[in-house]
Amino acid sequence: MMMNVNLKKLTFLAIILSLNFNVFAQSKNVQLPANWFNLDLLENGYFGISTEKAYRELLKDKKPKQNVVVAVIDGGVDTAHPDLKGVLWTNKKEIPGNGIDDDGNGYIDDIHGWNFIGSKKGNLEFDNLELVRLLRIYTPKYQSTTNLTPLDSSQKEEFKLYKKMVGDFGKKYEDASNTFSVLIAINKVLDTVAKISKKEIPTMDDVDRYKADDETEEQVKTIIRKGSREDGSFEKFYKSIKEGYKQYDAMLKYNLNPKYDMRAELVGDDYSNAYQKDYGNNDVKGPDAFHGTHVSGIIGADRTNSLGIMGVANHVSIMAIRVVPTGDERDKDVANGIRYAVDNGAKVINMSFGKSYKWDKKAVDSAVKYAELKGVLLVHAAGNDNQNNDLEENFPNKFFDSKEADAYKEANKKPVKPDFTPPKPMAQNNGMGMRPPYNRSTFVKPIPIDSAKFNLPHANNWIEVGASAYKDDDNLKASFSNYGKYTVDVFAPGFLINSTIPDNKYEEADGTSMASPVVAGLAALILSYYPDLKPAQVREIIMKSVSKVAHKVKYKNERGENTRVPFSEICVSGGIVNAYNALKLAETYK
Repeated sequence: MMMNVNLKKLTFLAIILSLNFNVFAQSKNVQLPANWFNLDLLENGYFGISTEKAYRELLKDKKPKQNVVVAVIDGGVDTAHPDLKGVLWTNKKEIPGNGIDDDGNGYIDDIHGWNFIGSKKGNLEFDNLELVRLLRIYTPKYQSTTNLTPLDSSQKEEFKLYKKMVGDFGKKYEDASNTFSVLIAINKVLDTVAKISKKEIPTMDDVDRYKADDETEEQVKTIIRKGSREDGSFEKFYKSIKEGYKQYDAMLKYNLNPKYDMRAELVGDDYSNAYQKDYGNNDVKGPDAFHGTHVSGIIGADRTNSLGIMGVANHVSIMAIRVVPTGDERDKDVANGIRYAVDNGAKVINMSFGKSYKWDKKAVDSAVKYAELKGVLLVHAAGNDNQNNDLEENFPNKFFDSKEADAYKEANKKPVKPDFTPPKPMAQNNGMGMRPPYNRSTFVKPIPIDSAKFNLPHANNWIEVGASAYKDDDNLKASFSNYGKYTVDVFAPGFLINSTIPDNKYEEADGTSMASPVVAGLAALILSYYPDLKPAQVREIIMKSVSKVAHKVKYKNERGENTRVPFSEICVSGGIVNAYNALKLAETYK
């Protein structure tokens, strides 16, 4: 699933409307160069990846040895954008619009890629979270079950998962409902002010002049002022609220609605057959191409024209593969997207999406192994929940479902907690109102991590990417970015990244979704000049050549504590990717 991380700051506070801004969140009240992610820290003062320095000093007299196809598996790409038209992958074996599968690859008129979540009837725009799809299966089986119900070992595991999912669903639904209530209140004031001022979009002055009807509306005005300062302008805040309303409306209507399921009608595949591939249509833009278009621009927006931005790679072709709706992507579509990319010549695949639950990971694992066999590198966004991926599940990932993984899980199985535990009697006091003896268990203990599980079978053609900000200080880790000492390989710029969006426009966006294509673009850049490198070598080069972060960074850890740690504690490489260093290192590989 893809979500605008700006909206994560919106929360419901019991009775009084307010906004909960992360204490360590980077301020957006800043004007950054449009191309800051390609700049150099020492030369320009922004912690970019030194792309421009590399072009100027290392590649000036070199010619690329190959054009590298990068597949963008996402929610859709606007192929008509002027900064992308010249860098699109085109299937030259296919005759556009003739309704015939000219190249015999199983896909009719796949000129710039393929859409696996559509059909002749149209496109699937919305879908459930994977959590909801799983609950649809497990609820009839376990809603009346207790820990006293006789179950075999397989059923016990399913029941354990079911209880976790019920809890997660309840929290997500409550959070979404509460946040939507906040958005409704803010929208109401904004729309009322617009109507009174007779403007399509009001100004902050209009909001200030508006006489609130009650105390709640007065507090909403305070929220608007605070949000505008945090976002850098009233216009940005206004847009984020409108986008937030749209996203949370969709979350409640579709993502978290067990009764909603349009897959059969709009896609029409045999969903029970994970290896079926002959479905979909050739509409790679789809109903909402914002995210995929933004990602594509970061990778390879035309560097030879005077428009908009410059992507990381200069000799690249973007292959558009649509598998991500507004909601969670399905494993079958992800697996088919990977296979399509590999079979049609992609050397790098960017995957800026993720979810907390799996449906058919073995189908995805099989596709990842296929990509590794065929020499294709996969680059994946770590996620935007400020979550420790060493402890929390995040799919897809490089770790295979395997016999070794099953054995490890069995050996480290935690006992099932009973539904009810009687409270222990409190210790007797001395009759003078003294508190019970000090209980050390009330203090939160560090969560242990067994690093052995990260040596289980996994893909060697996979890079997991966290998001960094522009300033080399203790706020360098983007406040929203997931992290992991063992699971997140590198960090890359993912804060206020300006890139292409539909309808010939450009816009800033945040997320590991933006950091991942920075790394995918770097991988393509390396391969365009050093075509003999294998995926594992490209991965190694990117990780070994990072700009090491010498100071501590701050973030809120998995225990909810504000903390500062060395950068090597939140990712494997301990640094930010660097194009200049990577190309120099690639030159030494034979």
